[in-house]
Amino acid sequence: MSEIFEQTATSIPAMAWADRLRLPIQFDPALLLADLQRIEATAWTAHFVPQHYEGDWSVLPLRAPRGATHPILRITSNPGVSDWDDTEFLATSPYFRDVLARFKCPIDAARLMRLTPGSVIKDHSDHDLAAEWGYARLHIPVCTNPDVDFRLSGERVTMAPGSVWYLRLADRHSVINAGKTDRVHLVLDARMNDWLAAKLSAGVGA
Repeated sequence: MSEIFEQTATSIPAMAWADRLRLPIQFDPALLLADLQRIEATAWTAHFVPQHYEGDWSVLPLRAPRGATHPILRITSNPGVSDWDDTEFLATSPYFRDVLARFKCPIDAARLMRLTPGSVIKDHSDHDLAAEWGYARLHIPVCTNPDVDFRLSGERVTMAPGSVWYLRLADRHSVINAGKTDRVHLVLDARMNDWLAAKLSAGVGA
């Protein structure tokens, strides 16, 4: 999308941030939910690593690798991909577009990730997802419930709708949705630059 900032990482401090940080950014939960409801009847794609979960963990791409047409390829987040395009789902989601425009750093993959009631994301790690290595995965809860148990390095992280979280998912993490409603997060894979480094440095741990 044209609003996505293309600054390169020129002077990012050589440091490691905490493994979980709530960024000083907040979005409107009602507007997030309205955009989700606008497109949620679409056919979601089951997550492409079935050994990592039990139940229903599915994805709807808002930004996808350029030229990708297969549903699986549209939801992958491959650091080797350099060109990303907005999808038709983002085109019909005005508030999600506004959300992405607030991030003055390059955004590669952007997708909605849904974990249905009774589903589990097993303990695992994503080896390349750490801010100090150049990629930060950001979570924005769209809808959740008190019985969602997200664990990072064995410790629970509770995230409210509309909040923005950096999570170092190169560390072990897992999720259990023991509630009766879906848990849906807007998940962004952001490339580190000075703007994002400053936001992380201003973030609050949990």
